[in-house]
Amino acid sequence: MAISVFDLFKIGIGPSSSHTVGPMRAAALFVQGLRERGELARVTRVEVQLYGSLSATGIGHGSDNAVIMGLMGEWPDAIDPSQIGLRIATLRETDTLLLDNRLPIPFVWARDMRLIDENLAFHPNAMTLVAEGEGGELYRDTYYSVGGGFVVDQAQADSGVADLDSTVLPYDFSSAVELLELCRQHGLSVAELMLANEKVWRSEDEIRSGLMKLWRAMQDCVEHGLKHEGILPGGLNVRRRAAKLHRSLQELNKPNVIGSTLSAMEWVNLFALAVNEENAAGGRMVTAPTNGAAGIIPAVLHYFMKFSEAVTDANVVDYFLAAAAVGILCKKNASISGAEVGCQGEVGSACAMAAAGLAQVLGATPEQLCNAAEIGLEHNLGLTCDPVGGLVQVPCIERNAIAAVKAINAAQMALRGDGQHFISLDRVIRTMRDTGADMHDKYKETSRGGLAVSAVEC
Repeated sequence: MAISVFDLFKIGIGPSSSHTVGPMRAAALFVQGLRERGELARVTRVEVQLYGSLSATGIGHGSDNAVIMGLMGEWPDAIDPSQIGLRIATLRETDTLLLDNRLPIPFVWARDMRLIDENLAFHPNAMTLVAEGEGGELYRDTYYSVGGGFVVDQAQADSGVADLDSTVLPYDFSSAVELLELCRQHGLSVAELMLANEKVWRSEDEIRSGLMKLWRAMQDCVEHGLKHEGILPGGLNVRRRAAKLHRSLQELNKPNVIGSTLSAMEWVNLFALAVNEENAAGGRMVTAPTNGAAGIIPAVLHYFMKFSEAVTDANVVDYFLAAAAVGILCKKNASISGAEVGCQGEVGSACAMAAAGLAQVLGATPEQLCNAAEIGLEHNLGLTCDPVGGLVQVPCIERNAIAAVKAINAAQMALRGDGQHFISLDRVIRTMRDTGADMHDKYKETSRGGLAVSAVEC
């Protein structure tokens, strides 16, 4: 399985990469399939069937709307999020879907958008799309949104090879042990090794410019989060806090030095809150590696860029590359899907990735970097995915802030050591996988357990 850094970091929309980015992409691929088969113009009806977690929390996560946008021919990295609400309202009023944004067909929401309380075998985030013509069914396919915007269709699932990218990498690794051995053998840092692998797909200039584009998108997301105030959509009446906290921190006028620990921690909280409030509102996001955990990696990078005396674009690139190395290990050997292993797979993976990225730019050895990632993930093991109301708000927004601070602490602890640690990163990742397998389904993004059913009015 060959995974690029750009597979783990994708520009999309909130509130959930597995519930909005993946389903929108799947629906767009379905339309593309109809087009390639020459059957697009023959379609008279489309039925959407959402299963498992997409059914249980799909409304709160916006999965239904995302699928419709994909059927309209939109892709998550290009759509204007501000237009989604208006276009959905028009569809509901007219009972008409513009397939591929040009072919009007009837779409009665209550009839054609089906939420099915059933899990399909391959993955909890499943959806089937069925296109019918005058003579009956034309085409159907089932898609699985497996976390971080990754989509697997039924043919891939049946083949047993979820990733069809068979690219041969110069420094391929499937474990931290292999990663460290490659770094030692070739005298490379983790970031340097990742850069060499990325060059198989694109030039170094393209890699660096692409990663800086991701960083600018993350910065824009924070800026938008700092400007907006009011109540987040969804009915929980959760109030945005980032803008007010930002004003408060500006008034304190504390020096921007890394030694101002309390001030630095508050800024980290601010950056994470800003991102995840914007995510909850359905704004433009970067999966990192998912939307539910999208605030951690940018918050830690903002922390480094704000509180370090000398920063460069090269630091940003190295941060993303090193973080992606750990994300690859988590995806290959466990999961980054909350519906599959709980929030440990989202926030836990992101915390480990951010710790690794920060350790890299602070001069860590590969061994110290893996130690930082291990600490970050180890102390998120068992974390449940229990969003109240199926919304990516409570406890998700604050959880990102807590994990961002935890990632910084993990990097600091690792840098004080020599890279030796009692439990290896590989073992912690396997433990995350096994813990997720043992975890009751109600604690895995179904809103049927944990805080989702314990919320009471105070």
